[in-house]
Amino acid sequence: MKSGQVTIKDIARELGISPSTVSRALKNHPDISQETKNAVNALAEKLNYQPDAVALSLRQNRSNTIGVIIPEIVHYFFSSVISGIEDVAYDAGFTVIICQSNELFDREVSNTKALLSHRVDGILVSISKQTSEFNHLFEIKERGIPMVFFDRIVPDLSADQIIIDDLEASYRATKHLVEGGRKRIAHFAGPQGLVIGKQRKEGYLKALREAGLPIEESLMQEADTFEKAHIYATRLLESKNPPDGIFAVNDLTAIGAMQTLQKKGVKIPDEIAIVGFSDGRFSGITDPTLTSVDQHGYEMGTIATEMLLKRILSEDRSYPFETRILNANLIIRGSSV
Repeated sequence: MKSGQVTIKDIARELGISPSTVSRALKNHPDISQETKNAVNALAEKLNYQPDAVALSLRQNRSNTIGVIIPEIVHYFFSSVISGIEDVAYDAGFTVIICQSNELFDREVSNTKALLSHRVDGILVSISKQTSEFNHLFEIKERGIPMVFFDRIVPDLSADQIIIDDLEASYRATKHLVEGGRKRIAHFAGPQGLVIGKQRKEGYLKALREAGLPIEESLMQEADTFEKAHIYATRLLESKNPPDGIFAVNDLTAIGAMQTLQKKGVKIPDEIAIVGFSDGRFSGITDPTLTSVDQHGYEMGTIATEMLLKRILSEDRSYPFETRILNANLIIRGSSV
């Protein structure tokens, strides 16, 4: 037999039957005898036969491939989401192409172009911090390619989406600090251009207002990275009236603040209590362990993929777009009690 990829014609030649019989045997067609099916499948396995993906996609008018655009793989939350996506996609016979924007708008635009050129059947998107113009995403919609947003959404673009209740989760996280007797709670905030950044700040403010605590601009600063957390935590500690609590927009920020304060001799939670957001891998191994909001990344990934595949495989895609909202749990640990 010739070297290279084995084809249906090669199997047919070896068995002395027609290519159409081989094709139908591989599809378990009822008109083909069990003896022939057994012979075809045995030889196909022996020769490591793989279906021609291009030809198959042309027949099905699908590539059986979905694209994913995430801001950063380094975040435990997004890696958890990817795990959920891949598990559901694999079980459904779909391949996943993962693109990382690195929180850059231009790279996100390039990601969408690359996925479109690969003729993906649908796209899962969580937008970058820089993204404030959405023509590249509207182009996906105009082409009729199903799209699901997760975590970071575009309010003005009608599409399926799955999020958590960021406002309620942030409110409960801040309220936990208030109930612990904290009177001056700082917020290490996310970019206010993102819906999640606004919602988490609003949840923080809601808890303060409800408790009758003063709202001070000096206690609110955009600091959503480990490096920014170090700078802001140092600045707060050097102020005349440092905070006694911190609610951070993500775990990396919370851990950055925690390490900075500890190096300066601050006792956590005795002097300053800290709460993070996302309940990542490191939250359970810091000292003290980090109180954090569990975003259920794996579950979000599985549901987002199920929503996307449902629309891809539907004969009628005109059914209403759906927004799924997951409840986030506050996991209380040593950094706040």
